[in-house]
Amino acid sequence: MLTIPRLKNTESNNFFLIAGPCAIEGEQMAFDIAGQVNEMCQRLRIPYIFKGSYRKANRSKRDSFTGIGDEKALDILRAVGQHYDIPTTTDIHADPEAALAAQYVDVLQIPAFLCRQTSLLVAAAQTGKVVNIKKGQFVSPEAMRFAMEKVQEEGNPNVILTERGTTFGYQDLIVDFRGIPAMQSFGTTVVLDCTHSLQQPNQSSGVTGGRPALIETIARAGIAVGVDGLFIETHPKPSEAKSDGANMLPLDKLEGLLERLVRIREATQ
Repeated sequence: MLTIPRLKNTESNNFFLIAGPCAIEGEQMAFDIAGQVNEMCQRLRIPYIFKGSYRKANRSKRDSFTGIGDEKALDILRAVGQHYDIPTTTDIHADPEAALAAQYVDVLQIPAFLCRQTSLLVAAAQTGKVVNIKKGQFVSPEAMRFAMEKVQEEGNPNVILTERGTTFGYQDLIVDFRGIPAMQSFGTTVVLDCTHSLQQPNQSSGVTGGRPALIETIARAGIAVGVDGLFIETHPKPSEAKSDGANMLPLDKLEGLLERLVRIREATQ
């Protein structure tokens, strides 16, 4: 397990969880989700990192929701972390954002489309924060070693690699579970993104689709093959979410899922 400030229950031998809304839509929503998920994780002794994008830069259409304002959303992320005493994470998209976001969160997330962007990886590494690199839909698990090494060569050993599916045709993704042990063989922490792996991109409507009914299937398989952590986007009302609602898990279904996953973890240790 990486050393991440304020990360609790690390002695439990459980998987850890990165979870929250796709985007920060407002303070009350962020606090409500973080509070409920934190309570579940404390009860189940799951290490928990709250996730929320302060800005959505990669959108299908120009008029898609991008955020409530950078400083406002980052302030909310910092406030959530301080209030619940939990680590937080957000994604960054350009080099100057690394130093900015690092002032507010504990883990910097590199989007899948940018996993080979050397200057962005270097900028994130130089903050000293944990860097979570999502595997590009177009990249093999074995090739992610080079993304990891770009961070490590800056003197920052704190790297997470996240599997989030591989492009299959134009409008679907598949998860090759062989990639989890392949990336773990680099000596790094590996996470399975259970929600973005089920996206259905490039829809003619300009809004990305998804198959959230399969989140539990993906998560169960990930735990069974020994993944270190899970990434799950969740929202009280996914149909009303301003971003990626089509593949988020309803918040009221998360606790039962975590309970079942903890039992699978116990059975496979």
